[in-house]
Order: sequence, then structure tokens, then C-alpha cells
Amino acid sequence: MITDRLVATDRLTMSHAEIEGRTGEPVVLVHGNVSSGVFWHSTMTALPERYRPLAPDLRGFGGTEPLPVDATRGLRDHSEDLLSYLRELALGPVHLVGWSMGGGVVLQLLRDHPELVRSLTLVNPVSPYGFGGTHGVDGRLNSPDGAGSGAGGAAPEFVRLLSEGEQGAESPFAPRSVLNSAYVSEPLADPDRYVTAMLTTWTGEDHYPGDSRTSDAWPGFGPGERGVLNSMAPTHFRIDDLELVEPKPPILWIRGTADVIVSDTSLFDLAHLGAIGAVPGWPGADTCPAQPMVAQTRAALDRYAAAGGRVREVAVEGAGHSVQLERPKEFLAALVEVLDGA
Repeated sequence: MITDRLVATDRLTMSHAEIEGRTGEPVVLVHGNVSSGVFWHSTMTALPERYRPLAPDLRGFGGTEPLPVDATRGLRDHSEDLLSYLRELALGPVHLVGWSMGGGVVLQLLRDHPELVRSLTLVNPVSPYGFGGTHGVDGRLNSPDGAGSGAGGAAPEFVRLLSEGEQGAESPFAPRSVLNSAYVSEPLADPDRYVTAMLTTWTGEDHYPGDSRTSDAWPGFGPGERGVLNSMAPTHFRIDDLELVEPKPPILWIRGTADVIVSDTSLFDLAHLGAIGAVPGWPGADTCPAQPMVAQTRAALDRYAAAGGRVREVAVEGAGHSVQLERPKEFLAALVEVLDGA
């Protein structure tokens, strides 16, 4: 049975889900943006009993203390929270699994503390060069101020409905509608618990989406210094030397080929939306090309492999952003393989 409990660390009080009485090798499952550890519950119960699954809520999500996010540190507020959580529970080297933004969090933890990582699994992770505002496989900025990334890219209506706890799907910007249209390629059979998890997100300038600044470059805004979306802006979050870590745990990269969030043609990338005419005023591919998110991740992992690391890429055909929910059998088979081989 999955139970939730609070863990007081030297940084904050975190809520996490665990299976009562389960021991074994710890597998720490890190959720993405606008979600919580609930998105891992089905994975937790499906893991073989030789593993101990733990699903903490990141700050400002689920039941964890909603401390403000200092975006100038990239995702380090989250990765250092996770580090303090691992130390408080005396877990030692662990298997880390990160989905979406959580993929960036575990990448940062690997970069800073590789000795604590037994294996790393990335599930549709944010690019090592953040979200929005870059081009090329080496993550070059479209504009020096990161224009087109950060909190200014959030849909105000989505933020409003999220803050108001909207449960319905009358608006295309309602959390339930976004779950069905963006988080998964096909609607889930049991969406209510995931909508409820999304609605635990704290909103505002210190949380989701964060603050924003105007920019002279299209589309007229750049990342601020506070909040979740700014923590993934390429001016704040960048991991371009992953291949230097020692030791090098095995890395599994699982992605859905129908993902519309993390994609080389992301429907959440302002530059791609401009290119297809959905956002007016786009200055063109020479000035503001779309971010090749998948290609950027592949390039970083190719360098890791060339430096002696072991990497496996699994592309799940037709799956969207939440492979663990959409194709649980395929996901679990790939995950257990890397866990068993680490």
C-alpha cells in the first residue's frame, strides 16, 4: 500500500510516497512541472519487490513545503532539496528516475554528486540547455537575454485556472484539458487523481510560473529571477559538460515519439509556434529558430557515451509526454533492465 509521509531535512520539509514495509535498493522517482509524486504511483506498485520506490514532491508541489524558487540557480534549488532528502534518509547511492522537469533535476544532481547515483533514467526530460530560447545541438542562445524562455511563456488563462483549482474541462486551458492534450497522447482512463495532483501546484512569482522581464527581442519577454519556469530558462540552467562526471552511472533515456512538450517541434516553444504562425511577429529562422530539444539531449548523451558512459535510448512509438502512464509495460521493462544492470 502506498503511504505518504513528511520528511524534515536540513533545507525543508518534503512529502514523499513510499510502499509501506518495502525494503531493497532505493529507486527515487522525481516528477515534472505542474504535477507531483502521484504521477509515479502506478510505477511504484509495478516495480519488483527487490526495489524500494520513493516518490518525493518537489518544493511547491504536492505536500512539500512551498519555499520560493531562486531561478538564478537553475534547477539547483530542487536538486539540492533532493540531495538533502537522500542524506536525511541515509539512502546512499540510489537509482534516480526523472520525468520532464524532474529529468533536469536528476541531471543536475548527477552533475554535482555522481557518487550518489547508481543509475539514471530520464523520461522525456527537459533539454540540458533548458526550455526555450536556444538553437543548435549545442544550445546557443537565440538572444543574450534568453528571450522567448521563462515565465512569460506561460498561458495566463492556464495559470488562472490552475490557481483557482479548476477541475473541469470546459476551457482548453483548464488543467484537465492540458493533461489530456499535452501530458498524454490519448486521454487516460483515470485522470481525476492526476488533475488533483496538478492542482497542488503553488502559483505566483515565487512558484509557477515565476516573474518575467521585457525584452527588445521577439517575442518581447525574457526570463526573470524567480519561479519554476525561469529555473529552466537557458540563461539559468545549462548542463553542457555531463561527460566530465566520474563515476559514470548507466543512463537510460526513454521518450515518447508523440510528445508535444519536449520535442524538436514543441508546441510549448514560442519559436516553433511562431514558425507555424500561431504566434505573430516571428522574425524568422535566421533570428529565432525553434529549439531542437531531443537533438540537444541526444548530443549531450552521445558525448557522455564517447567519454566511457553507458547510454541507452528507448523511443516509444506513439507515446506522449508521460510514457510511464501511457505505456507502463514498455516503460517498466526498460526501467527494470537498467536497474538490474547497474
